[in-house]
Amino acid sequence: MSDDSSVKLYSQRDDWADVQPLEQYEGVTPLVPIFYSEPYKDASGYLRAIVQSQEKSHRVLELTEFIIRQNPGHYTAWQYRWQTLNAINSPLDVELKLMDELAAKYLKTYQVWHHRRLLVTALRKPLAELDFISVVLEQDTKNYHTWSYRQWLLSYFDRPEEDCEGKDVLWDGELAFAEKMVREDIRNNSAWHHRFFVVFREKKEIPEDVVKREIQYTKEMISVAPNNASSWNYLRGVLDRTGTPYHSVKEFVELYTVNRYEGSDDDVLDVSNPGPQRGSHLPAIPAVEFLADILEQEGGANIPKAIEIWKNLGNDLDKVRKNYWDFRIRDARPAT
Repeated sequence: MSDDSSVKLYSQRDDWADVQPLEQYEGVTPLVPIFYSEPYKDASGYLRAIVQSQEKSHRVLELTEFIIRQNPGHYTAWQYRWQTLNAINSPLDVELKLMDELAAKYLKTYQVWHHRRLLVTALRKPLAELDFISVVLEQDTKNYHTWSYRQWLLSYFDRPEEDCEGKDVLWDGELAFAEKMVREDIRNNSAWHHRFFVVFREKKEIPEDVVKREIQYTKEMISVAPNNASSWNYLRGVLDRTGTPYHSVKEFVELYTVNRYEGSDDDVLDVSNPGPQRGSHLPAIPAVEFLADILEQEGGANIPKAIEIWKNLGNDLDKVRKNYWDFRIRDARPAT
């Protein structure tokens, strides 16, 4: 919150002389009062007065913008601004341009994105938004609000009842976009999540060629960074979503559970099961965990083998999560 003493207070402005500001009601003398800057405290008093009188005008837009720039999380200012925009028929495309600045400046403020959602819902031009989001993600590639907004945009304007500009091509570049984001940062869990969102957005049965493509793609990414939990979680998600048994990737997983990968340049390259790159830190804990899950899913005589792996994880490879591995052991023992 800015406390720029050079800002002219609303109480000093002739164009606001007709408004009597309302002080914030404290009830009692607060033990630990919030230290508001004088410009913010002054403007907030005028906002409370405006809300009480229900004035909606261009000067109210100026007032709410000033408060929002001081405190972008002020939901009352945002809500009253939206009501004012509609009441005076202010051009929403101009407001969207302002949001281009504020969304980029206050990336992690929920209210900014909610206000933008209201604007785009009214303007019904989602294609340009995808370009804007791509630019914003360059600042923070893992920002939850930005990714969430992108997925809302795709889902909302893809509804059968929607008839908006660019609907027929809205999803066309999304898989390539997600792949680009993963390529730039293979550990970007948000990018992996978006790929899953794009590939499996429809609840109908997934074509076999798509399943094979996703499994192969994930294997290749795992070979680049064997200890990256994001890619292993994605592989698990693909198998779970498509009902593919874990043991179908057992041969691949075992390559990453050894202390040292013994592949050599003379080996015939198995493109369907790429091994870890040279210098990779092995065994990869996510792979060891995955192997135990495969054995547990196979059941029977393989349950004790899974328990031994969990013991090894808790006592040696992954001591930080020892309590979790002990839980897995206790949970599995009744089935032995």
